[in-house]
Amino acid sequence: MLVKRSLSPRVIYEFAGHHILWLTGWMLTVTLGYYFTHLTFFTLPTLPITLIGTVVAFYVGFKNSEAYDRLWEARKIWGALVNDSRKLGVLIKSYKDEAAEEGTDNATRRRIILRHIAYLYQLREQLLVPAEWEHVAANGNILNARVGRYNRKRRRRYESHYRNELEKVSQRMENYYLTPSEKEYLKSYSNKATQILDLQTQDIQKLYERKSINYIQQVKIQDILNNFYDGQGMCERIKKFPIPRKYAGFSYIFTGIFVFLLPFGLVGEFSKLGDIWVLMSIPLSVIVGWIYVVMEMIGDYSEFPFQGLHNDIPMLSICRVIEIDMLQMIGEDDIPPGIESKHEHLI
Repeated sequence: MLVKRSLSPRVIYEFAGHHILWLTGWMLTVTLGYYFTHLTFFTLPTLPITLIGTVVAFYVGFKNSEAYDRLWEARKIWGALVNDSRKLGVLIKSYKDEAAEEGTDNATRRRIILRHIAYLYQLREQLLVPAEWEHVAANGNILNARVGRYNRKRRRRYESHYRNELEKVSQRMENYYLTPSEKEYLKSYSNKATQILDLQTQDIQKLYERKSINYIQQVKIQDILNNFYDGQGMCERIKKFPIPRKYAGFSYIFTGIFVFLLPFGLVGEFSKLGDIWVLMSIPLSVIVGWIYVVMEMIGDYSEFPFQGLHNDIPMLSICRVIEIDMLQMIGEDDIPPGIESKHEHLI
């Protein structure tokens, strides 16, 4: 996730600056073709191009709105995971049956909290597995393969900025948050996050059977665990069901059609002012075309909030916030620092 208030020229170029190159090439081709030949073949009436541009703007705008809704929903889901995690930590630490002795099942309670931290990091890891329609998995024709290679390289660069933090998480997952028996148990499951929640439910049931918590307390704690099932399911719905591909694909095609026709219309208009003014259509065509391309790209990338790129939900940062809170609740001394943004990004 980009965190600076304003975008630096480097970030702008990295995201969409390279499109200026082919836009300039196309606008130059059409404009110079007319400038040196004066063939009407290189001109078109502006009315149909204006109509196409208006329709494309509405279409892309609506698509961008839907894409932002998916992004914002993902952020709300992870915000709810933060809240429910804190509730879980407080209830596991504090809920005790009146007849239970002080210190009863403290080890089990601590294990539940540590396992919950492992659950969050495991959920993050699962959500980052590329789906075939995401940019980091793009493949097939030459253009898609190039997009895929570029975004995989970009994702690796973002992750390299946080190599130390990610290695620390991996170590704590391996040696601290999950026991050897739990790691062995989870190996046979594809959806490990769901199975971790199942282990949580089993331990909550054990607390009840040992009279450490009463029935009402068990139900309240289980309700919070059920919220994690709901949140995970909502994340998986966003991850595994994109905006319909025809809807998203035609947005790309319509933008391409408009950009293709744009210089023909502007050349025709500027030619009315004189030959020298025809050359002024080049920068204007590039600017207008680039605006439409960037609008399309923003919606296209915002549609996927779990692919590890610049518009993503900063799941590592959110997991670390929860980790710190829950470790402090149980009085742990070895508490990792918060995640700081690096190179204008937060993951």
